[in-house]
This record gives sequence, structure tokens and C-alpha cells, in this order.
Amino acid sequence: MPGQILKNMLDERNIKYISINHSPAYTARETAASTFIPRREFAKTIIVDLDGDKVMAVVSASRHVDLAALRELAGASEARLATEEEFKALFPDCEIGAMPPFGSLYQLRLFVDEMVTEVDDLCFNAGTHEQILRMDCGDYLEIEEPVIGDFAIKE
Repeated sequence: MPGQILKNMLDERNIKYISINHSPAYTARETAASTFIPRREFAKTIIVDLDGDKVMAVVSASRHVDLAALRELAGASEARLATEEEFKALFPDCEIGAMPPFGSLYQLRLFVDEMVTEVDDLCFNAGTHEQILRMDCGDYLEIEEPVIGDFAIKE
């Protein structure tokens, strides 16, 4: 079941979260709108290829990944968006494009844009295009210990 690995991990750590079901939505912008969540509070997960390694980049739904800035932050030579074909096998418990922003669950290096860290509560896809989770951003950062930097640009 999509999202169950994430929920199990949060439950084991006694982390509080809210699960929100919604009508199907396939972009972060659509999901934020359909759940009445400000785009600034909705985190989207982008898979990036850095020097041949897949990494997870997390930005606000109101932003895009600046690949040059992410490449510099990571100390990489090359950065490009990974294709769905390249990354779908990394997320066997998730629908394509609905991956939660938890690199630790998928053995991926995690980069989080600074703007994401400025909200109290963070919302994100929970493995499907019909469910999101909302949790304390401080708890998220404590669990994941991501590399934080300024690598997003306004849409």
C-alpha cells in the first residue's frame, strides 16, 4: 500500500501527522489547490541526476529547482532532471510523481531548499496522487537531516 512505509516510520518514532485524502491531482500545484494548502507549505519531490547518482531535491510547490545552484551546492559537475523511467524503480511503494520527500526511506541523498524550512507545518504527497501528509517541519528536518541550501527559483 503506497505511503505505508512512511506512516510506519513516523508511527515508530511517535511523530504526529495528519493524513488528508483528496480527489486525484497530479502536480504539486494542483494538489495544493485541491487541498486548500498554500503552495509555500506544500513540498514537492524532484529526482535529479547529479554526476550519475539520483538524489532527491525538495522545493516548495511555488518554486522550481535551479539545477545550476543545486549542482554547486552538491559539489557536482553535472545536474539534470531524472526521467520517470530512470527513477520509478527506486520507489516501488509509490505512484510515479507522488514520492514523499524522505530520502532516508529510499537510500537517496536529500537536498531541501531553504524556503521549505521556513514553514511551521509541511505538506507533501504520501505515495499516491490522492493522499497527502501534514506534519511539523521541525520533525521532518530532524528525521531527515537534509542538506539545506538556496536552490529554487520562483515559477
